[in-house]
Amino acid sequence: MIGHSGGLGAGKFVLFDVDGTLVDAVDNQRRVWGVWAQRYGLDPDEVHRVALRTRPMETFAQVAPGHDPQECLALLHELEDEDVRTGVYGAFEGAAELLTALPAGGWALVTSNYEHRVLGRFARTGLPVPEVVVDAARVSEGKPSPVPYLLAARRLGAEPQDCLVIEDAPSGVLSGLRAGMTVWGVNTPEPVDGVHRHYATLGEAAADILAFASGTRPARQAVPE
Repeated sequence: MIGHSGGLGAGKFVLFDVDGTLVDAVDNQRRVWGVWAQRYGLDPDEVHRVALRTRPMETFAQVAPGHDPQECLALLHELEDEDVRTGVYGAFEGAAELLTALPAGGWALVTSNYEHRVLGRFARTGLPVPEVVVDAARVSEGKPSPVPYLLAARRLGAEPQDCLVIEDAPSGVLSGLRAGMTVWGVNTPEPVDGVHRHYATLGEAAADILAFASGTRPARQAVPE
């Protein structure tokens, strides 16, 4: 059982990505992009493959260059909002317990999505919401730019070197590294390039995340090869 850390040790902070890190939304994203692709007469599998590697506007430019990108984005937002209301979501095992154990003001969410969708998903999965949420609307540059993670640190009153980033995606890992932070990868079978530590699941990382937050040395020192 994870216990409360009772406050930050040595001014340490934890910054979490959301989709793929705390919330399992893979099937939802595939379904949303699939419906979007069908509306434009495109191959859903090919569109999803591109969408996994790029931001929406870049995806539109590649798979639907003859269409108005703002119209494409409006439809995507409509489908994503509907999915938040009606889709089936699950938090990764151990997520609720881990977030509850972290002290208020000691952690934040840094997402490429929009805050209202994150709040909707968290409400449906029972996850606690932190004081600081940095979403796509709050930054001029998204991941892999360091801007989102640096903004989160600033809003928490933290120095980059005192922050631990928890990510699952290459763009997010690069964002955290460029921000000068410690980056651990979770929920992937193999380490994402650049991570300082790799855990196959979020649950496996939980004890070490709490150890970092409390200012003590994590019990596990393995570094991915």
